[in-house]
Amino acid sequence: MVAYPEIQLLDVTGPLEVLAAASDAVGRRGHGRGYALEILGPEPGLLRASSGLTIGVDRAYEDLPDRIDTLIVAGGTGVEAALEVPRVRECVRVAAARARRVCSVCTGAFLLAAEGLLDGRRATTHWSALAALADGFPEIRVDTDSIYVRDGETWTSAGVTAGMDLALALVEEDHDRALALEISRRMVFFLKRPGGQSQFSAQLAGQFADRDPLRDLQAWVVEHPEAAHTVEALALRVAMSPRHFSRVFSEQVGQSPARFVERVRVEAARRRLEESERSVDEVAGDVGFGTSETMRRAFLRQIGVGPSAYRERFIGV
Repeated sequence: MVAYPEIQLLDVTGPLEVLAAASDAVGRRGHGRGYALEILGPEPGLLRASSGLTIGVDRAYEDLPDRIDTLIVAGGTGVEAALEVPRVRECVRVAAARARRVCSVCTGAFLLAAEGLLDGRRATTHWSALAALADGFPEIRVDTDSIYVRDGETWTSAGVTAGMDLALALVEEDHDRALALEISRRMVFFLKRPGGQSQFSAQLAGQFADRDPLRDLQAWVVEHPEAAHTVEALALRVAMSPRHFSRVFSEQVGQSPARFVERVRVEAARRRLEESERSVDEVAGDVGFGTSETMRRAFLRQIGVGPSAYRERFIGV
């Protein structure tokens, strides 16, 4: 596991805990091989994570084993600084050449990308960094929704806890589904998480116009999702003809007014499902969908899971 200052602690400990649990289970089975886990860092000793907590480093970047089964590169707020450190880059490049498979968690994908290890491959990262990965490395086929992506022997995952999903998939590949299921039950998380990472993203981020009056209109829609947001009504609020409004809105926002309104309502519905005990029918009315069936179809389009399943599977209600 490659770590560096200001690492996201769960990017490191999450996957390693899964692999450690698998090793323990394999030992109790009495057959098969477990995992020998090591953390690479600037030097042996303690390394401070972005949370202020510290983790123990086993080896310095230059002290690489001759053979590595699985290389995992963690992410975190320190990744931008790490990209400017030749020792970190060299470690990733050399370790990847010695590894059977190469993985990243969260924004650790940027260190793989910077060394050309994701060129021509499908890959993902934390939802907030997807655009930056696609813009900075156009040769990568960026997957914007998957919790983790496998392309040959290269694996990348979305943010933070998605590294545990990836590690569990590694366990299933190395051993069997029964062992992976045992670990998921022990650690109380899904063997195969339903839906993709878009369900967790701030879906409206980056989807606001640069200039007034459309930006003010969008803010008003967010504050009043329940209102009748027809094209005609929205155009009237900004003193435009419906046709001109639709064209300008699509140009500035990158999506149609109807698509934006649907995203606003899904986001508002998600918050209500998370924070209240109101029924799905009541929430549908609260946010302007009208019927639960309309809301269900919108949820499936936007986040790949219906509102009832969202509440049951992700909120625990």
